[in-house]
Amino acid sequence: MHRSRNHRIIAGVCGGIADSMGLPPTLVRVLWLLLSLIPGPLWIAYVALWILMPQAPEKQYR
Repeated sequence: MHRSRNHRIIAGVCGGIADSMGLPPTLVRVLWLLLSLIPGPLWIAYVALWILMPQAPEKQYR
């Protein structure tokens, strides 16, 4: 799983999750937003994924 270079708004985390699962990036973003309304550490998980997920290699998108 990599952070997306093409489907990024903030850090490419949702785009990378969408790419790896074969889902539309908008769907993953909307689900992430809806889940973030539930109390819990979802924003901490996003920041952790931002730090831990490597960025997709450039040659993959050429």
